[in-house]
Amino acid sequence: MSARQNAWRFLFLGFVSVGLQTHLCCPVLVLESAAVVPSSSPQGERTGRRRLCSSRYEREAHQQGWLRIAGVDEAGRGALFGPVVAAAVILDPRRRIVGLDDSKRLPAARREVLAERIKQRARAWAVAVVEADHIDAWNIYQASRQAMAEAVRRLAIPPDYLLVDAMTLDLPIEQRALVRGDARSVSIAAASILAKVTRDALMFEWDARYPQYGLARNKGYSTPDHLAALQRYGPTPLHRFSFAPVRLAQSWSVAACQQPLPLFTQDDK
Repeated sequence: MSARQNAWRFLFLGFVSVGLQTHLCCPVLVLESAAVVPSSSPQGERTGRRRLCSSRYEREAHQQGWLRIAGVDEAGRGALFGPVVAAAVILDPRRRIVGLDDSKRLPAARREVLAERIKQRARAWAVAVVEADHIDAWNIYQASRQAMAEAVRRLAIPPDYLLVDAMTLDLPIEQRALVRGDARSVSIAAASILAKVTRDALMFEWDARYPQYGLARNKGYSTPDHLAALQRYGPTPLHRFSFAPVRLAQSWSVAACQQPLPLFTQDDK
């Protein structure tokens, strides 16, 4: 075989080798991106591209030696009325709860069912509330952190590891913050459900006292009907005055009106 034939032979084998590597590597990359990158489209959900809530992070913590893993989350952070509510949950791996997910993705009736199952099957759970006046004093971010920390302190079984939704807490406990953790970790999802169900129940109670604000429907958030009620009736003592829509609603100038005045021309003088 000539030197030129040998050169063409090695070049051909090189192309075959590259083709095989490309063929083998590409599916791995696609599967990894499908597991990590969420998709909000219906087609993405049908093909399994939406990030699924799982026990992956709990298993990783167990493999590292942690035994009492608590998920922590809050509800009501963006509302104009009422408290921010936080929950902490230590799930029992031997008593699986099917259907745990971000509370915002679940219908209200399903959240109620899951909340009862969490309370029955979890190793420990606790809820903490920070009222509107403390939110105004501290700001909503710090109030949310305080509520979460208090929920952890109230657990009957002290945790040795925390999975927290998108923030860290001032607690001497090993912890991991997960962005969109309520859609990724079953422990955080369980805490999200308990916090949401607890806060919704409080909104139903306050709706009986302040029916003009529609709290049973809007849960204290800045919906058009809630904003219109604020403009008409003004805020209650349980509204968050550090939030701009509430602060503006108590201003005397909101209800003020200016009658149009005639403009004088040179001919009128």
